[in-house]
Amino acid sequence: MMKKSLRFPFVLLLSVAVFSLFGFRAALLGRRFIGVRFPVVAPAVPPPPAVLPNATLIRLAAMEVGEAELRKDVESLLEGSFASVYDGGGGGGGGGRRFRSYSWRRENHFQGQRRPRLPVQFSSPKYTRFFPEFRRALRDWFRSHRYQPEVMSELVGLIKRPIDRHRGRPDSQKRFGSCAVVGNSGILMNNDHGELIDGHDLVIRLNNARTQGYHRNVGSKTGLSFVNSNILHACALRDGCFCHPYGGSVPMVMYICQAIHFLDYTVCNSSHKAPLLVTDVRFDGLCARIVKYYSLKRFVEATGKPPEEWKKAHDEKLFHYSSGMQAVMLAVGICDRVSIFGFGKSAEARHHYHTNQKKELDLHDYEAEYALYSDLAERPQLGLAALQGRSN
Repeated sequence: MMKKSLRFPFVLLLSVAVFSLFGFRAALLGRRFIGVRFPVVAPAVPPPPAVLPNATLIRLAAMEVGEAELRKDVESLLEGSFASVYDGGGGGGGGGRRFRSYSWRRENHFQGQRRPRLPVQFSSPKYTRFFPEFRRALRDWFRSHRYQPEVMSELVGLIKRPIDRHRGRPDSQKRFGSCAVVGNSGILMNNDHGELIDGHDLVIRLNNARTQGYHRNVGSKTGLSFVNSNILHACALRDGCFCHPYGGSVPMVMYICQAIHFLDYTVCNSSHKAPLLVTDVRFDGLCARIVKYYSLKRFVEATGKPPEEWKKAHDEKLFHYSSGMQAVMLAVGICDRVSIFGFGKSAEARHHYHTNQKKELDLHDYEAEYALYSDLAERPQLGLAALQGRSN
């Protein structure tokens, strides 16, 4: 079974042809299964239609628990009220609350850090010049907050074209020929995939994972750094906002975990030589719905319980997609062919190859994400239906 094989060291090769809104033709190559190739041109006899997603699951997946809190935070920040976002006053009987988190946006990579701190640069009056740009960036980002799966067809313009301009390449709507998304799972240490990874046109790495000392397993080439904004927040606390483990010329794409992280973005973007891009909030919302849908589906199939009880197994306010999942979706939107390395787990392997972390984060449903990858490879019609929100 594809799903079972995804739990072990593997290379997943997706040959993607974007058609209409968003469709797939995929090829699969893995350790425990033989590659299957789908032609780009549809066969004369169309395959039987896939079972469409369940309407109840789609409805539940569309519920954004923290949307009202997000809006309140953004409004407070635009008004210049940082204290209300950080501490929330003293109401509620428990003193000041922790920084407000919302649904699929919060990821605690820094244990023990109870709330984010303002970047050190903003403690100086001379940096007040960044405040207008901060408010503009935050306002523009939030203004696009809506469900619009068509954003997948805009990713080339939003992400690839700025990268091409940075590299002095002709401006075009062509996608990258081949892309490798390198996850951080410890299973990477079981194989010497370094040269295979570096052979792709674009190599995407996650959350500043180290490559030094691991070249034989993970490669040395990096064309795009994909991070969550907690990573950039830590960088902004350093002198000079240093956040370039792969070199200052490597573009960085970041998704926003907390609205206040636009402060870090504004300061760091002013000194970043390569493009520092923020994912479109429509793309974030699409990824959130997809992962929640697959998690709901997995819960129902595994337990036999109604999907409404899913929230008993997952904290709705903290649950969201992993950085790896969104990086894969980004690659699908800007690349003709996508290879995935270092996604999966093993009892013998560390959670991340470059750290001593053994336990995975419970705010993600990795098995649900593996099921998504399986559908993208084996049942592209189902993936298309889920993205468009169609149901039976």
